[in-house]
Amino acid sequence: MKQLDERLRATYEQLSPQEQRVAAFIVDHFDDLISYNSAELARLSGVSKATVSRLFKRLGYDRYKDMREELRTLRQSGMPLTENRDAVQGNTLLARHYKQEMANLTHWVSLLDTQQFLDVVTALTSAKRIFIIGLRNSWPVAMHLRQQLLQVRSDVWLLPQPGQTLAEEVVDINEHDCVIAIAFRRRPRIIKPLLANLHKRQVPLLVMSEAQGSGLTPYCRWHFAAPLDSVSAFDSYSSAMSLVNLLANAVLHEALTTGRQRIHHIAELYTELDELEQR
Repeated sequence: MKQLDERLRATYEQLSPQEQRVAAFIVDHFDDLISYNSAELARLSGVSKATVSRLFKRLGYDRYKDMREELRTLRQSGMPLTENRDAVQGNTLLARHYKQEMANLTHWVSLLDTQQFLDVVTALTSAKRIFIIGLRNSWPVAMHLRQQLLQVRSDVWLLPQPGQTLAEEVVDINEHDCVIAIAFRRRPRIIKPLLANLHKRQVPLLVMSEAQGSGLTPYCRWHFAAPLDSVSAFDSYSSAMSLVNLLANAVLHEALTTGRQRIHHIAELYTELDELEQR
C-alpha cells in the first residue's frame, strides 16, 4: 500500500488548486503532521475543512484520523515512511533521522567552549587518576570513553562497578584526580548530591549532559553539552559519542609520545595473548 507522500506525488497534478495548497503544506511540514487535527491543518493551509476532507478521501483515506494512525504506526515501528533511492532525501524516517543527527552534531559543536575543552584535555593528561561515572543510559557513553582513554594513559576507572554503591568508590578521590560525570537525562537522584560532594572536596570535575542539564553546572568546573534529540521515542546518543571521540583523540595528541608507546605495547599484548582476530 502506498504511503502518504507517495500518494501525494502520484496525484498532485490531478488535485484542485486548493487541494494542492494543502498538499504543499503537508510536504513542508511532514514531521509535524501527526500533531495536527483536520481543523488545524485546514487553518494552517488557509483552506476549508471540507477541502482537507476531500483531499484525504481522494488519497484513499476514509477519514483524516486514518492517515494520522498510519503515520503513528509507521513512526513507532521504526520503518521508513517511503521507499527512496536517495536515502537522505524526502520524508522517509531514515531521511528525517539523518537530518536530526546532523542537526545534533552541528549543535554540540556550536555549544563547545574552546578554552574549556583545552583545559579539560590538559587536566585529563596531567591528572593522577581519571574516574568516569555513568548511570542508566549514560553508562555506555562512560564505558566507551573509558575504553578510549585507557589506550592513551593508565589509571582510568569506570564507576560504579556492577552491583556496587558509589560511596566506597569515590571516598578516596581527591584534588589530584579528575572526574568525568556522564549525566544525561533521565538522571538518578544521586547525581546532584554526588557532584555537590566532589565539588565541595575541590575535585576537578567535568559534566557531560544535554544542554538542558545546566542545573548541574554549579557543581562542576567544566560542562560539555550534547543534544539527544530524535525523531522518534528514544534519545540519540550519537552526538555524545562524537564528543567522546573528539575528547579522547585530543588527549592522545596532547600526550602523543607516551600515548603512542602505550598503544604500541597494547597492540603487542593483543598479539601475545592472541586476543583479537587478525584483520
